[in-house]
Amino acid sequence: MASLDEIHAPQVEQDDPMLGSGHEDEGEGDAEGEGEGDVIMPNVSDDSSEEGEDDEEEARRVREGFIVDEDEEEEEEEEEEEERRKRRKRRKKHHRKRNEDEEGLEEEDLELLEENTGASFKKNRLTRLRRGRDSESPAASSSKRKTVLDSSEDDLDNEELPQVQDIQRIWDDRGEEDDDENDMDDFIEDDEEEEGGVIMDEEAREERRREKKQEQERRKKARGIRPELAGIDANAWDEIHDVFGDGHEYDSALEGDDEILYDEEHIKPDMKYQDVFEPSEIRKRMLTEDDDLIRAQDIPERMQLATSSISPSSNLSLHTQLTEADLGGAAMWVTQRLSVRKNRDFFSESGQFSHLQGALVMAVTFALRYLFVEEFEVPYIWTHKRDYIRHFDVSDIQARQELLNLNELWRIYTLGQKYRSMIERRAAMTSLYRRVGNQDSYFEDHITPQVESVEIVADCTEWLSMKYKDQKLPESNFHFHDEEDTEATRKRKMPSRISNYEILKKSIVSKLAEGFGIQSYQIVINFLSPDSRVHFVDDQELSPLVFAEQFSDPDPAKGQPPEELLRRARLILSTELGKDPLLRNYIRKVFQEEARISVEPTERGMTKIDEHHHYFNFKYLHNKPIRDMLDSPQFLNILVAESEHLVTVSIQLPAEVKSVFERKLNEAFASDSFSDAARAWNEERSRVVHEVLEQHLIPAGAKWTREYIREEVEDFLAAQCAIHLRKRIDVAPFRANTNQPPDLASSVLAISWGKGDPHKDAITIVFVDDEGRMREQTKVDNLYDSEMVDEFFDIIRRRKPNVIVIGGFSVATFKLSQLVKQHISGGEIGGQNHLETFEIPVTYVHDDVARIYQHSKRAADEFSALSPTAKYCVGLARYMQSPLNEYAALGSDITAIAFEDDDQHLVPKEKLLSAFERTLVDVANAVGVDINRAVADPYYQHLLPFVCGLGPRKAQVLVKKIGSLGGNLVNRDQFIKGSLLTTKIFLNAASFLRISQDSTSKGSKHRRDDDMAADPLDDTRIHPEDYELARKMATDALELDEEDVHDEHPSNVVTLLMDDKDNDRKLSELNLDEFAISLYEANNDQKRHTLNLIRDELRKPYAEERDPFRLPTSWDVVTMLSGETPKTLRVGLILSAQVVRTKGLTVYTRLDSGLEGVILPEYLSDTPSSSAADVVVKGQTIPGVVLDIKLDVEQDSAIVELSSRPSDVHSGDSVFRRVRPDSNWDHTSYEKDREVLVRKKRAEVDRTRRVIKHPNFHNFNTSQAEAYLEKQQCGDVVIRPSSKGSNHLAVTWKVDDKLYQHIDVTEPNADPTGQTTGQLVVDPAHTYADLDELIVNHVQAMARRCEELRAHDKFKHGPEDELHLSLKNFLAANPAKSMYGFTLNRKRPGHFNLCFLANKNSAVQTWPVRVTPEAYYLFDAAAVGVPELCDAFKVRHLHESQHIASAAAGGKTPFGAGARTPARLQTGGATPGRMSVRQVGRTPNPYSGATPYNVPSTQNPGGYVPSQTPYGYQTPSHRPPSFQPPPQVPAGMNPQRAAMIQQNTGTSGWGQGSGWS
Repeated sequence: MASLDEIHAPQVEQDDPMLGSGHEDEGEGDAEGEGEGDVIMPNVSDDSSEEGEDDEEEARRVREGFIVDEDEEEEEEEEEEEERRKRRKRRKKHHRKRNEDEEGLEEEDLELLEENTGASFKKNRLTRLRRGRDSESPAASSSKRKTVLDSSEDDLDNEELPQVQDIQRIWDDRGEEDDDENDMDDFIEDDEEEEGGVIMDEEAREERRREKKQEQERRKKARGIRPELAGIDANAWDEIHDVFGDGHEYDSALEGDDEILYDEEHIKPDMKYQDVFEPSEIRKRMLTEDDDLIRAQDIPERMQLATSSISPSSNLSLHTQLTEADLGGAAMWVTQRLSVRKNRDFFSESGQFSHLQGALVMAVTFALRYLFVEEFEVPYIWTHKRDYIRHFDVSDIQARQELLNLNELWRIYTLGQKYRSMIERRAAMTSLYRRVGNQDSYFEDHITPQVESVEIVADCTEWLSMKYKDQKLPESNFHFHDEEDTEATRKRKMPSRISNYEILKKSIVSKLAEGFGIQSYQIVINFLSPDSRVHFVDDQELSPLVFAEQFSDPDPAKGQPPEELLRRARLILSTELGKDPLLRNYIRKVFQEEARISVEPTERGMTKIDEHHHYFNFKYLHNKPIRDMLDSPQFLNILVAESEHLVTVSIQLPAEVKSVFERKLNEAFASDSFSDAARAWNEERSRVVHEVLEQHLIPAGAKWTREYIREEVEDFLAAQCAIHLRKRIDVAPFRANTNQPPDLASSVLAISWGKGDPHKDAITIVFVDDEGRMREQTKVDNLYDSEMVDEFFDIIRRRKPNVIVIGGFSVATFKLSQLVKQHISGGEIGGQNHLETFEIPVTYVHDDVARIYQHSKRAADEFSALSPTAKYCVGLARYMQSPLNEYAALGSDITAIAFEDDDQHLVPKEKLLSAFERTLVDVANAVGVDINRAVADPYYQHLLPFVCGLGPRKAQVLVKKIGSLGGNLVNRDQFIKGSLLTTKIFLNAASFLRISQDSTSKGSKHRRDDDMAADPLDDTRIHPEDYELARKMATDALELDEEDVHDEHPSNVVTLLMDDKDNDRKLSELNLDEFAISLYEANNDQKRHTLNLIRDELRKPYAEERDPFRLPTSWDVVTMLSGETPKTLRVGLILSAQVVRTKGLTVYTRLDSGLEGVILPEYLSDTPSSSAADVVVKGQTIPGVVLDIKLDVEQDSAIVELSSRPSDVHSGDSVFRRVRPDSNWDHTSYEKDREVLVRKKRAEVDRTRRVIKHPNFHNFNTSQAEAYLEKQQCGDVVIRPSSKGSNHLAVTWKVDDKLYQHIDVTEPNADPTGQTTGQLVVDPAHTYADLDELIVNHVQAMARRCEELRAHDKFKHGPEDELHLSLKNFLAANPAKSMYGFTLNRKRPGHFNLCFLANKNSAVQTWPVRVTPEAYYLFDAAAVGVPELCDAFKVRHLHESQHIASAAAGGKTPFGAGARTPARLQTGGATPGRMSVRQVGRTPNPYSGATPYNVPSTQNPGGYVPSQTPYGYQTPSHRPPSFQPPPQVPAGMNPQRAAMIQQNTGTSGWGQGSGWS
């Protein structure tokens, strides 16, 4: 054991093997083994001899390992690196564990030493030490030893410190030593406070540091001059320097290694859940940074979100907070937009409450302040601040006029959000105006005060951008002197659009526009001026045309006529007027008041929208005012129909309104002068006004009106859906009897037969207790067998349910309900009579939530072992107990429930979620949430996010915090004192979070520990800020003095009042009106409604205020079980029914929906019959007319009476199914279109279907014929009727895959019966005797020619673009040649395209090739074969090439070259030939003209060609004989020129050797 002297000795530093002196060669190594800076490791011997041996061993390792073979180093590098990493991890883990184990012991040892010695011992944990060199004597260094109590093993294992003797220390590494000394300063600072056990003050410590630094500097200089002071003589120094250099060659590499190791070990980032989970999963679990921010901010969660909190895509809103200065403008803006009724009642002179106009504005101001400045949610204001949104008159306090209701409060919240968005955009617009840098009086004085909507802000932004586009400087244009590398950070230039207005504004035309004598903004000021004109026109002396001529360019080639210049000037003015924000705002108001909507069907809609279609209501809507469309879903259906291309919608102004607007604008623009020039200028101004209306204002107004109506109708429908939801959830739990407490839920036994199939579906029975927990579940096969019935009764006896709920998916559920009712009432079933009866109600309940729940993830998590039917039963039972809780648990799936069957799908999901969320918030806060139950019960916890101020995120963290405190709260004070809620959230939520009080904790009379004492007011709707009022009222009601309750709990008097049986009378005797007046006079507090609330809560805390539970109606049950609705099942409709059985003359049937139908004898047949079996048989499906629908859900009966009499059925049900047209119906257009349809239908009926006895004849239309030929061979043909009439036939044959030619064939002498065919005429040149001849000699002949051309090596399959590419590639490889090829003309079936490329510098040209039975035609030149076709092409191209060359050389057209000069060659496109025009709706005939066949050549030695010869060149109609006759001169060519060409080419034939490949 160490002595006290050793303990008090100065701290000693043990030798770091990295920084050892390395004096093993000197005899004094042992003595110098320890010096200043040495470190003594714990549990390590201080014997210097052992250290010397260690040094020798380390030196040997250095000698062996410092110079390493490079190959060896490369091979072992990776293995050593991996081993080092593993070793470091093990050592670090071991070191951490050792530190934890030794830490407590070290503290105890130090305390013990301080008690025994009286000295101060500081725990000094050094994390890293480096030994500084010291050349002093061993005795001196040993006298400065300092004891180090602990050292980090991490540092000994740190790769930055080599584990061998540091060779680099032999050089004068000044920078490194500086770092080392700095490290020493940092780490040894605490050690220097003690010198020989003496405590040093700050001055002494500072002096000590200064002396040591000077000493170190002296040593460094000495080592730099004399290396031997470092332990190495000069010779050794030189030798080492020659071998190893100065030691700095690889500093950069070593630094890099150090950095890598440092990064890996010390800067490794902490693993976060963002690195593990998918972003979608993080958003789903609300763990994003935005979610954390929402939880942390002291703002109600719903106020922080841009969308509904139950929306899966809810995100943080980055809005600007409203201030007190914004409330004045916001109040007026919101009040004017509350509702039409509010404007009529409060702001019209004859309004019922016009005298309360100021009070309404003050109420709206208060609501806005609390919503957007104080940040309180609507339920808080409605519950605790309702006096401020009522008319509070002290003089007449009984007359409390409600100024705002709950729905209007939500409306104020929505409008406030829109106003906040508007002022944000207005601020951005103002910033844009400031950046422009120009002072515009019109903008500042006239436009800015009128900016009151987002639309005006958008208009102003567009107007500023248009007017000052060239003057606005983007931020990137500003550069500062301290910016560097601006080129790298400059944004890429975006493409800009330059309008005609901008071009003209910069041209001379802008000066011409000034000739109108008035600026555009002055016209608008005149237009909006209520009294008289403010600006007048500066008249021109010249007429418009003369004035415009002055601005025409003197160059005739560039000059424009004055009419065109005036048109451009009008464009400038019309654009400026059309973009003016004030004028556009005015036209929007006109459209809002006067616009009319008209609908016209498209060609497709005329046939598809029949009288039974649900779009028929507006098919011919005409001039319907938009104000009549705001409260119906009609407009949304119109937009859907328009998107389906069934109708077109037009929004326009009435002619009289439009004319008034145009006249008023003309008056603001026109001149008052009477001169001819002034009248001419006024005409031009009228044209400007007309252009402004037609091209700018009317389209802009119509576009805005569409969006305005759509928004309003969507809001209306969302509100209607929310009303239906409120009817479902704002109800009390089901009460089986009047003795049951109204706020206590019933225990429920839910029974379902599923789809009701006795062979597949068992009867599922589930019991759920009054807290929504499933306690038992079983299945029985039926309720007929005694064993099954006994099991059913057993569960009823044991569980004693308050109510039995029946549900299912088919009408067989009616039978199940009957059985259950008979069993519990003791009825006889199957010969068994049960004497035991139960007074338990059996009922149906809405099952839409249960249907969703059975397949939900929530059900799978709660009851994974249950079948879907059992989960469905759990959903039924829970809905019976609390519809509010079931709908709240749905989350975003709530939109899957259709409250408006036909129109709910038209509303965007986000709007529906917002409307549903507000309804859930209202009802949940009216009911209150028991916070302790919510923490303990995950099912009940679904209500917590809808509490005022909370949301899914804040509710989640609140539950976790309460759970960490034990899971139970005693009073509301714990929310603040336990930091469970922030201040603002607590004020919002406090009164809606119940803390139930049991009988033991309720009557706490003495104060004891107030922090943990229960308060009865915490189980009421009274807000903590009104607790004193409640206590005061209780004291007054009990007629006690303050001294009587002075030493008791403040709320003990409340407990006494609640326990008083006569509390109702005592509270009623209080004069709350006088109390409210005194509060108002004393503190200006308006508390009249609050006092009523307090009185009600003192009578009965959290009394049930909801309506009784609503059971489904008969139609609800029928729809639930069968799917039938009043629209699908009503009197007069004809339905199909299957005969199930007959009884006498009565027939019992089953409808497709499963409902039972009955046909009474008098409605079975028109003729009397003795038995129903004579008319119908079992299993037969017959049509029946609905006569009556008898629904009796109490008796589990739903029967439809039908009539199957032919006289009733044959008349049809069109009258009953017909959709009633709108009152604004265009009867003229409807009748006109109906007549067209009737005629068309009559023509189709009158046209007899031809039946021709031929294997290729089919009664097909065009598409059917093509579909039939799709799988046939090329050349196959279909003969079919023609739409042109009975004397026409259509012939369709397959040219190629997906390419068909349709030929119109005429029958001049057609058979009236259509059975036979006579002469068939394709065109005058192609006439055939019958169909076989037509097929063989016409169709098949063309097919053979097409096949021959396709088989030619110049033919290219595929699109024409591929042929073009092939030609270009060939010429790229063979620049000296030309190339041509053939391909199919896909646009003209039966035709080919001849594409050629004359040389590599020319463009690809295309010539048409027409196919006929007798020849190919290149333009009008016939060729009987493909070789002749190629020759004809080469000759024609040669002629045109020579003609172009001679024309370029100035020559004339040769004599006899034809009747006309060929047109200029159009390169790059198809050369025009004979083009056939296809008539719409008619079968095209490509052979309309006469085709020459075997035209004989005219031998003319003079070369003269008659003028009637067609343009082009005739290829001989037959192949030439084997001998070669003298080549013919092409028709239309001079013989001498032809001879010259032949001599030049050196060939005997045309087109030979001309370079074509």
